This record gives sequence, C-alpha cells and structure tokens, in this order.
Amino acid sequence: MTFTLDRADVPEAGGDRTVVGANLSLPLFRTLSGVLAGHPYLKVVVDRVEHTWHLLDTRVHPFHVNYIATRVLGLTLDELDADLDAFNASVYADPERRFLLGVLSLHTDRAADGSECPFLVLETTEADTMHGALLEEFYLYVRGRVDGRLPLLLKPANHGQELELASVSEAHVPRILSHALFGNRTRTCLNPGEAEGRLRHFRTPAEYEAAAAELGWSDIVAMPRLPDDVPRVAGFVNTAPITPLSHTNVLASGWGIPNAIVRDLDALARRDGLDGAWVRYRVSEDSVTLEPLAAAPHLQKPAWHQQRIRIETPLLEEAPVLALHRLRRTDRDSYGTKAANLGELHHVLDSRTADLTEFYARPRPPRRDLFGHLGARLGEQGASREQLRAAAARCVAETVRAPEGVALPFRLHHLFLTSSPALQQGIGKLKMAMELEAFDIVDPLCLNLQHLVRATPMPEEVTRAITASVPGLPEGGHRMVVRSSSNAEDLPGFSAAGIYDSVTTVHGTDQLMDAVRQVWASLLSPRSVRLRHQFGISLDDTYMGVIVQEYLPASLGGVLVTCNPTRREDFRNVYVNCAPGSPERVVDGSVLPHQYLYNTVEGGGRTLDVGTSGQDLPPRTREALARLALTGRLLQSHFSADDPDDALDIEWLMTDEGAFRLVQVRPYAR
Repeated sequence: MTFTLDRADVPEAGGDRTVVGANLSLPLFRTLSGVLAGHPYLKVVVDRVEHTWHLLDTRVHPFHVNYIATRVLGLTLDELDADLDAFNASVYADPERRFLLGVLSLHTDRAADGSECPFLVLETTEADTMHGALLEEFYLYVRGRVDGRLPLLLKPANHGQELELASVSEAHVPRILSHALFGNRTRTCLNPGEAEGRLRHFRTPAEYEAAAAELGWSDIVAMPRLPDDVPRVAGFVNTAPITPLSHTNVLASGWGIPNAIVRDLDALARRDGLDGAWVRYRVSEDSVTLEPLAAAPHLQKPAWHQQRIRIETPLLEEAPVLALHRLRRTDRDSYGTKAANLGELHHVLDSRTADLTEFYARPRPPRRDLFGHLGARLGEQGASREQLRAAAARCVAETVRAPEGVALPFRLHHLFLTSSPALQQGIGKLKMAMELEAFDIVDPLCLNLQHLVRATPMPEEVTRAITASVPGLPEGGHRMVVRSSSNAEDLPGFSAAGIYDSVTTVHGTDQLMDAVRQVWASLLSPRSVRLRHQFGISLDDTYMGVIVQEYLPASLGGVLVTCNPTRREDFRNVYVNCAPGSPERVVDGSVLPHQYLYNTVEGGGRTLDVGTSGQDLPPRTREALARLALTGRLLQSHFSADDPDDALDIEWLMTDEGAFRLVQVRPYAR
C-alpha cells in the first residue's frame, strides 16, 4: 500500500509541528508521531464546539490536558494544576464534554502473500468514561479525516467502554480488543533492566539440564519457559509467552535483572550468531533488544555478590502451635513472615481499626493527595479522612477473608533437627562445605540431608503438638494444604518465590507428618541453600515454620501485585492474574493466565491477555476482580507501613460461592 503526500501537508522541521484541521495521511502521521510500546503513536484532540481536530506534535505536547488548557483555553499550567482533577473530570468523565481525547497508533498486519499491511488503532485513555454514542462519534469523526485506504479500528480502553460498544454495530464502528491487538506481540517487557552477558539459548528442558551446573552470574539464560530453580544469572529471556507474575519473573524483579518475552529469538540467534555470544540486553516497556558485542566485555562481579539480607534471630523458646487468627505481624520471629502476615490479615479484617488510606494520603504532584479519588472508588465522595478510613476498612472486610488454619513454630523444627544425631552431623558437614566454598560437594550433601529429613521419625513431643492442634485430624476426611513459612522468605529484597515446598493434597495424620517433613526438607534443597548463601543468610539462622490449612476448592485462583510490574512509575494500576483452580497454576507457568490492569485511582479495568482459555471472563467476574484489586491497594497501606508505595504480592482464590480468600500477603520485590 503506497501513500503520497503533498509538500504543503508536511509541517516544517523544528519547533511545534502540531496541525489543526488537516486530513491525516500516513506520512503526516509519521512526521508528528512518537513511539510507545514499540508502536508509532499520535495524540489527537477533537473540539466538538469548533468542529475541528488537533494533531499534536508528540515531541512538544506529551499530555492532552496541558495542550487543551494552554493552547485552546488560554490557561497557565499553574491554573491547570490548581484544579487538575476537576479539569480531568471535564474532559474524561463529563458525558457532555467539549473535547474528545485519544491516541492513534500505527500497527502492521501481514497479508497472505507476506506483504505488510499498515492499519491505525484509535483509543482513549484508560480512565475515559465515554458512553457508546460518544465513542461512535469520536470514531466517525476521525475516520472521515484519515486516508480512506488506511484501515482504522477502535480499541475500547477499558471494560466499561467494551460494554458501551456492545450495542454499536461492528460494521459501523470496526474494533479490536487489547488482548487481540497485543496478545501475539513478538517482544514483551516482563522486568525492565539492562545487562551485558553471554547468551545461553536452550530450546528444550533437556538442553538446559545438561548445562545448568555450568551457568554463572554473567550468563543470560534463554528458553521457552525458565524453570523455577534457575540460578541467579545476569538476565532471563523467555521464548514463549508467560506472565510477569510467574515465579521466575518475581525472582527477576527481586534480583533486578532484565526479563522479557522474545518470541523471535531463534531467528535473531541464527541471523546474528547470538547463541553463546556476548550481548547487550536491554528491556524497557517500549523496547526489547539483544545487541551482539564485538568482544567479551570486562565485567565486574555484580553488586549482589556483596549484598547481605539481615534476618531476625529466630525465637526457639516455648511457642505453641497457634491458630492463624491468633498471630500478629510481630510473631514472625517464631512462626515466619508468611504465617505472621496471615495472622495480621485476620486482625485487620476482624478489628477494622487499621488505617488503610495511607497510600491515598501520599502527595502526587500537583495533587496534595488522592482522597477525592478514594472517596469516588468507595462511594463516599466528599467524606472526611475518618469517614474514608471507616469505609476502606468496611470495603476490605466485605470483599475478602483470611484463611483458617494453624501455624507450627520454628521450635518444632528445632526439636526435630536436634532429635537426630545423623541430621546434626549432616548439617555440620554442609556448614563446613559452605564455609570452605567447596561447592562441588554442596549439592550431594543437601540431597542426602533432604532424604534424611523425610525419613527421620517425628519426636513424640512434636507429633503430639501437631495432632492436638489440627481440627478433625483423626477422622482423616478433610483435605489439608501444608505451606512453608520460613524466616528466610517473604522478606524485603528476598522473596524466595517458588524456593520452598507446599503440599496441597494431605489427608490424615501420616500424610500430614510426611508433608511437614517435606516442607522442612525444602529448606535444605541445593537451590535454596545456594541462594541464601549468595545473600549472606547463614544456615544457623534459618528455620522453617509451617502453615496447615483446610483445603478450599476454588473456581478461580491467582496473584495480584499492587503495581504495574513493567512500568514502575505507574502509581494507579494493580496487576491481576488468574486461572481456573489453584493460584499455583498462575505462578508455576503451567497455564497462561488471564491478565488485567485495574486503575485504583480513577477507576476502570482492562484486559491484557485472555491466556490459555482464549476468551475473557464474564463482566460480573471482572467487576469482582476490580473490587479485589482495590482491596489489595488498601491493604498495601497497612502491610507496607514503612513506605506506602512499596507494592504487595498477594495470592488469592475465589471459592465456588464467589467469595475471595487471601492465602498469602508478602512484599513484592521490585
């Protein structure tokens, strides 16, 4: 497809090249556009009063509202900032608004003969509440002024717009959904960053396993799906789709290394000879590149070789097995962070005394705070801070519940270890090998210790403490879930995602004892021992608490993080992933989940990916997930008290009755 352009249509180079009232051709689009997420884009403003439109020079006008205020309405930026939220409401939410704001982005499809076919996509901002008639008017106005040979599709910016467009004929207003537009993106940022290293490309798990022992800190590991036990390296490359909330990407985020989906790596590796070569790997929201280096760079050992995580001294004195609801956050030194956070969650939900508004109290210049937005989300417009606190506590308590269960203290783990001379001798050998950095014998020692832990009988005192505290155990009819709660996980800077074991199919006393030993044994896996050693966490200081919960069947399970993992400066959005059944299916990468962003400031949500299922969840379920996202944001104010901007990582499930249960609350390493 070829487009021509008259000289009169091209703005002069330099200065502000914004165009008012002109028809849009492809060359003019490219003259004015910038690049976002790898695609050229152009901001447009339709003035319904003046019956014209403005094509903004993206280099000069990065914000619609600034342009409208200063260039159209004659305001100063100070005047705009003084009442920014009201101005935003007038252009994004008023059903009788004067201006229609949007973005045109350029995409390319491929025809059957292999030729490229460009097309444009029109969308509003994610918080825009245009009703169906306005969306139709906006599309038709732009369609009438864009070169007719260039296809134009409307992309709903949020779930509300999708519903509004349901009554508008697609023949009249052609459209495309976000997940359909970006679901097959060739390269996708998972965790931004930059690294230089040697690219190691493995096409199968067998290839990876054959080379795993020789991987080092300067390698960049590429394969379809990285295993959860991947060692700490310079970067990750996934050659098949995966979610930013998988265990491996949580590790990448915590380690501060680049991670991306690069679906064309095979072609790149063949073309540029990348496999085994030294490369510069750059990952950002807008771009993912692998650039071959002429020679091996002079690399210094990364800072994490000197990084040290401080953990509190575990308390091994008398500490009983306790119901989760009796724990508080301060009990982490006896029961582990995971169990203590679940106890704290019970307290927050039951007492309703915690201040869950602190995130919204933060200044977001030019705004002094976000209380007005919080009031709108809670249906409490104009409420005082105290009224908002009460409404926030009520919202959270009505949306989620904490799991019932019991927590086994570190004391029981200590009693078990000290009951066996063979275990004590094996731990002594492992500590000596770590001190001497005799890493060639560390793995065999760890594996032998794990076997010993699983085979060693429980001391009678430990067995009595457990069996007396787990309801209904003698009958053996209740299915239980046994989870880790170490003092070396769920810590700021050290999440240990996927490092320790959980056992989800436990019935009766014998299986429970086996499951507890399996969780204890996971503290001595070769990978967990090596990883803690890299962070300076001593084996002497590390103990495992255990959580025993009754199994709850789930219609939907997932993970949310109270941030946008690929765009760190975004304070508005909460990222939600889910799949049918257990949350483990999301984090272990066994399925590609549904993926959503929910705006917890202005409101609204949008679908990023429909995952393995191939279709979106029903509107009522997406509305429920929006409430869950807001709940996660509110809980962030309490669980991230040192800095309300520190994001949380929350695992959750939805029961068959539609109720939400939170099964884990921890810091999200970013």
